[in-house]
Amino acid sequence: MDLTPEQRGEIDALRKQNTPTRRVCSPALEEVLYEPVPVLDHGFVRVIDYMGDDGAIVQAARVSYGKGTKKTQNDAGLINYLMRHRHTTPFEMCEIKYHIKMPIFVARQWIRHRTANVNEYSARYSIMDKEFYIPAPDQLAAQSRSNRQGRGDVLQGEEAQRVLDLLRDDAARCYEHYAEMLNEGDDGAALDDNRQGLARELARMNLTLNTYTQWYWKIDLHNLLHFLSLRADGHAQYEIRVYAEAMMETLKRWTPITHDAFVNYRMGGVHVSAKGMDVIRALLNGDEVTAQSAGMSPREWRELMESLGR
Repeated sequence: MDLTPEQRGEIDALRKQNTPTRRVCSPALEEVLYEPVPVLDHGFVRVIDYMGDDGAIVQAARVSYGKGTKKTQNDAGLINYLMRHRHTTPFEMCEIKYHIKMPIFVARQWIRHRTANVNEYSARYSIMDKEFYIPAPDQLAAQSRSNRQGRGDVLQGEEAQRVLDLLRDDAARCYEHYAEMLNEGDDGAALDDNRQGLARELARMNLTLNTYTQWYWKIDLHNLLHFLSLRADGHAQYEIRVYAEAMMETLKRWTPITHDAFVNYRMGGVHVSAKGMDVIRALLNGDEVTAQSAGMSPREWRELMESLGR
């Protein structure tokens, strides 16, 4: 991750601020507020702002329960109950805002989660930085033969080196042509007074998808948990999963009780269908059961058996 002196100075100035407030604060999250967490080769995740904590979830849930509830159920127990039974609205009372820098192809996958407020760096108004994502050698995998969305064996030797060379050369060449079409320096002045540069909104279309972009991304806790359940999962694409894993660490600092409940009931839990429950009951009774007798597809049967460790 590369930060300019100006960016580092801005972050240091923000972290030196000490603003008195009556709002609820999360001390562990305050420790890393504004500080970028490196992701991939040039990317990062950093928390810019947040609202609420575990207590805000409990407060919202107890509005309809009455004052006497707190005597009979502690905060962790209530949050576990809400998570277990998917009572989602109390989690919507908390919000968090991130500043994220990632490759464009990751951003295009990420934006499918339409439950956040997003403001992205605009290549119509500004020149894109000359930064590209180049995968580490252990991430250069071939297409999976069994999963159209997945990866297979890692490429080796000359084949891997050829892919790395192509990625670097194509990104660099396209950026050079992008800069040439703009005919514009960092100060906005023309590089060649005899030539008029192409509009930024047109020149940007020549950039490769591994070019880095940035955005501010604000989301409530319920929808953040949904995002993390999909993108921090082992089946998610590596390049977005590492961002989700970094965000999981911020979740742990921000709402530790919710984090633990989420890991237990959502990330570590399994959703079982009605047919799946029939299979489990049959197995507990010692009955012989097959995919065919259970009326399940081979894939559903395989997933159920894997979740049961069979």
